[in-house]
Amino acid sequence: MPVASRTIRSILVAMLLASPAFAAEKEPAVAPDPTGASLESLLVGEFALQSGRLDDAAQAYLQAARDADDVALAERATRIALLAKDDKRAAQALDLWRKQGGEGLNLSAAEAVLAIRRGDERAARKHLSQLLKSPGDSGWRQALGVLSGGARDPKQAARLLERLISDDQIPNKLPAWLAFGGLAQGLEQPALVERIVEEVVERFPGEARVGLLRANQLRESGKTDEARELLSSLATQAGDDADLRRAIADEYHRLGDYHAAEAVVAKGPQDDQTYAMRAALLAQAEDKAALTRLYEELRTRASEPDPQRRLLLGQMAEFLDRFDEALEWYRGVPGGPQRWPARLRSANVLHELERGDEAYKSLRDLQADASVDDEARRDAYLLEASLRQKDKDASGEMDAYARGLAAFPDDPEVLYARALSWERRDDIPRAEADLRKILVTEPDNVAALNALGYTLADRTTRYREALQLIERARTAEPDNAAIIDSYGWVLYRLGRKEEALVELRRALTLQKDAEIAAHLAEVLWELGRKDEARKYFEQARKIDPENRSLKRALEKTGA
Repeated sequence: MPVASRTIRSILVAMLLASPAFAAEKEPAVAPDPTGASLESLLVGEFALQSGRLDDAAQAYLQAARDADDVALAERATRIALLAKDDKRAAQALDLWRKQGGEGLNLSAAEAVLAIRRGDERAARKHLSQLLKSPGDSGWRQALGVLSGGARDPKQAARLLERLISDDQIPNKLPAWLAFGGLAQGLEQPALVERIVEEVVERFPGEARVGLLRANQLRESGKTDEARELLSSLATQAGDDADLRRAIADEYHRLGDYHAAEAVVAKGPQDDQTYAMRAALLAQAEDKAALTRLYEELRTRASEPDPQRRLLLGQMAEFLDRFDEALEWYRGVPGGPQRWPARLRSANVLHELERGDEAYKSLRDLQADASVDDEARRDAYLLEASLRQKDKDASGEMDAYARGLAAFPDDPEVLYARALSWERRDDIPRAEADLRKILVTEPDNVAALNALGYTLADRTTRYREALQLIERARTAEPDNAAIIDSYGWVLYRLGRKEEALVELRRALTLQKDAEIAAHLAEVLWELGRKDEARKYFEQARKIDPENRSLKRALEKTGA
């Protein structure tokens, strides 16, 4: 269950946008059942769904769809059965959906997923082709989602994709080819990636974005010098295309070449967004000299009281350890929405200056200021707790959380942060209690469902209960990499290692994350595939060598 950390701003620009298998068409509302015959089954199904019992939900919804003779219920029954991996009921619901007049991309996508699950690749290709031939972009995006999420393993998805290419089924659109190229890279199929690159170069000659796919492929195959050479050529062609420059910078970032990425972003018109990206890149490069030059350049242009510019300068000065200047910039933010983050950062700077009493007083003042918006006041309690943790003041940290909850009763952000704090201290009962409090007021809070399910799977033996919670999160967000990781992990803990492997591979395809890679490596190690496991342990180390799950897995396996 990777937890995303907050940063000054993200500098990663997504090249490819892969849609979930069933996201393109709006799900129709369930029509009222005039006879009421389906009501009991519908209530049973919904209760089971909310309880994370997907098998029971699939059965009840199928019965409701039969009783009501309703196409929308049949579609929902199909979706739930597919999510529960109940292929028998999925087939029955799909047949009912079709007989009741169901049609369109959603139906074709569901038929493709079921065919893939059954190993009927011929039928799967038929339904995928229907999606790919659909006008517009929705069809090919759904086909992309089916291949990325519906296949049993990467090799099956790769076979299907390769055959679709051979049959000339991929639409002649650059975004589609780039997206399927990205899928092939995520599936770790270098030969297929090479073939797609060759096709794209032939179909779209002179298109700079084709070079990005090629550079990505070179990087994935370890040919980093060639990738850099190609990116350098692309950068000269980018001109005033800001999106292309950012995509090139993203590739340099993936290569770990932060200076080159910053140089690409520096070309063309500059604004606060590009300055912030450049500052973040130089900070990652730990090049304080270059960041100082950028800081000096910006400060000469900050005569006007621009709140956003002053906030950025404060952040840059803070990173450069020029805390007195950072404090001056933050305190000089005149107003606007930037005022509150500036006041929060000021407290952090005071703490860095070892003026802890002033830092905590400024946070207390912020917490008590009725003119401050609620989110900033709430964040003042969270920041105080974080600073108390740095001071190894456990009681002070818990007091900050308690006061935050007194001011904002049952606030999910405060409860979630405190739950993570309890978990770090190995106090799992209290972590569980806070996460359950969130679910009392927000039963469908996906983050809390996933966090609690993962915690129970990882730190207790209550695996069945964990599975139900994760299933509820998975129902809401079936293509969320963190949730798929949690699902794979609980399957592993239940002894279903081969099933876990499929899910963890899928999660890592969607998101390159140290925790997911460590989980995948541990499962491979337990299956005796130690050479492959070492590959993913190494990948996890490169992403985040201090990751707690990675450390635990290395200690457990001896790898």
